[in-house]
Amino acid sequence: MSEHILELRGISRSFRQGGTLLEVVQDVSFTVSPGEIVALIGPSGAGKSTLLHICGLLEPPSAVEVLIKGEAAGQLSDARRTELRRTTIGFVYQYHHLLPEFSAVENIILPQMIAGLPRRKARGRALELLSMVGLARRAEHRPAQLSGGEQQRVAIARALANAPALLLADEPTGNLDHATSDSVFEMLIGLVRAVGLGALVATHNLELAHRMDRILAIEDGRLVPA
Repeated sequence: MSEHILELRGISRSFRQGGTLLEVVQDVSFTVSPGEIVALIGPSGAGKSTLLHICGLLEPPSAVEVLIKGEAAGQLSDARRTELRRTTIGFVYQYHHLLPEFSAVENIILPQMIAGLPRRKARGRALELLSMVGLARRAEHRPAQLSGGEQQRVAIARALANAPALLLADEPTGNLDHATSDSVFEMLIGLVRAVGLGALVATHNLELAHRMDRILAIEDGRLVPA
C-alpha cells in the first residue's frame, strides 16, 4: 500500500484544436499524503481544473500515470475507476451542484445509497455530517431555502458522505463573500483535519492558500516555485 493518497508521475495532458496541439498540463509530478491539505494556485487558464479532473479520474492524462492509494489508474477498468471515484474521492466545486428538488439531508443520502448503503444508515450518516457542518436544523430545507454559505456546507458534507480518502476542491469558496468564504474554508479545513483525509484545493485566494500545509503553483501547465 502506498503511503500517499494521491501520486502523479510526469503527468501531461494535451488537446488538438484545429491544427494546433495545446499542451494544457506538462510533466507534472507531486503527491498528497493522508492528513495533508495542499493548495493549488495559478492564473485562470493555467491548467488547475484540468489537473483536478485528472486527479479525480474524470479525464485521462495524455502521458504517464496517476496513482490513487497506490493503484495505477491507467491500468484499471472503467468500472474500477468509477468505483474509486465513488468510494475514495470526494469532489467540491465552486458551485454547489445540489439537486434542487431534494432536501439537504436527501442530497447527502443519495450518493450513499448509490454506493449500496441502506437508506436508514445513509440518513444517519447524512444527519451526522450536517451536524458537523453546523446545519442539523436545516436538514429538511431544500437548496433554494439555504444561503450560499449553507449550500456550500451541504456540498462539502455530501463530498464526505462515502468517507473518501481524498478530497478534491475546485475554488470551493469562489462564489462566496469574504466573511462567508472564510467561515466555510475554516469549516472545510477543520473537517479534513478531523477525518484525516488528504485534500487538494484549487484556489485564487492566496490568503487561504497560505493557511494550508503546502502550496503548488501552476503556470502554463507546469509546476513552478510557489
